[in-house]
Amino acid sequence: MTSPDISLEAVDSVSQITAVDWDACANPATKQHRSLASDEAPASSSAQDSCLSAREQYNPFVSHAFFTALEASNSACPRTGWRPRHLIARLDGAVVGVVPCYLKSHSQGEYVFDHGWAQAYESAGGRYYPKLLASVPFTPATGPRLLIRAGSDKARVGAALVGGLVGLCDATQASSVHVTFARQEEWTFLAGNGFLQRTDQQFHWRNEGYSSFEDFLANLASRHRKAIRRERRDALANGITIHVLTGNELTEETWDAFFQFYMETGSRKWGRPYLTRSFYSLIGESMSRDIALIMARRDGRWIAGAINFIGSDTLFGRHWGAIEHHPFLHFEVCYYQAIDFAIRHRLKTVEAGAQGEHKIARGYLPQTTYSAHYIADPALRRAVGDYLKHERHYVAEAARELTDAGPFRKTGDDGVS
Repeated sequence: MTSPDISLEAVDSVSQITAVDWDACANPATKQHRSLASDEAPASSSAQDSCLSAREQYNPFVSHAFFTALEASNSACPRTGWRPRHLIARLDGAVVGVVPCYLKSHSQGEYVFDHGWAQAYESAGGRYYPKLLASVPFTPATGPRLLIRAGSDKARVGAALVGGLVGLCDATQASSVHVTFARQEEWTFLAGNGFLQRTDQQFHWRNEGYSSFEDFLANLASRHRKAIRRERRDALANGITIHVLTGNELTEETWDAFFQFYMETGSRKWGRPYLTRSFYSLIGESMSRDIALIMARRDGRWIAGAINFIGSDTLFGRHWGAIEHHPFLHFEVCYYQAIDFAIRHRLKTVEAGAQGEHKIARGYLPQTTYSAHYIADPALRRAVGDYLKHERHYVAEAARELTDAGPFRKTGDDGVS
């Protein structure tokens, strides 16, 4: 596949591109990753200058190390229905763009649901699988999807990458290309190149310059403030203590315990957990500074935990698990400790993952997420396009209603604790 002066290649492993080249596109060195050893606020990022702006923010999920861990651990591999087909753009031999991409034989582990599209198409005699997914496996976190090296002609390289995705769809006889959890600028850019637009919502917490957790609580309506204090107190009954582990504190013994939680809870929630035990060892070796593992302990043993990844200004909550169940412990470990961590380290946002309107009462408000979809069959494309128009309207209305119902103080609240 080629574009004028830009060559395109699809590779079947992240190992086929060097970490230096991949990360120069995903997380350019112009933005240094903040150190947890410092309490200094991260440097302010410049305003985005175009729909494909420079990657001034560090995102751990698009790093070469994260994809290497997914693939080397056999979590995302052909056997599990995730065949890597990463798209690489080169100009004069130098890598100038990357799209992390997988040829999928199912729609599991994506968090943007298209099962209904697949069923309708196959009922009409079509073949929906394989399809192409441009995203991060098992990770419902917004981030860049068209990874473009700083200093490149972003519009030109971006257009080449989008054309490459469509060409790869044809070459692999896939039904479609799905770019999920993209940044809004990329979503708009993809729409201008023939992709259908889809929205959904998550619940994120925003740091309004709070100095402490109590400072955050002071901005909530009285009844929500009281409820959170009660939940935090009750969560730590029975002698439970909370520990935030990062860096060299992430030992194999700790990962053994956390993987047990993941398997116990994941088996009930999803049927088959996606990640293998070796995935955690690999990220522990290569990404320990990017991880905040929040663990609960009782009677000398770990009983629950949640894994978070640290970006330049965002704490990304991923999954949690437990082998003992205590009232409100899930809220404490996943939501309140994440807020406390973000305040202490001056992070702007906590992304708490997919789903969960129960997060609203705990200070997490609706945030629109974006995906873009290229569908090869014109009839299916028209049907999906009509559906998405109505869905986008519904998502926008739901977000407005849920925001209005948020826990923050309104005019007239007496502010009494």
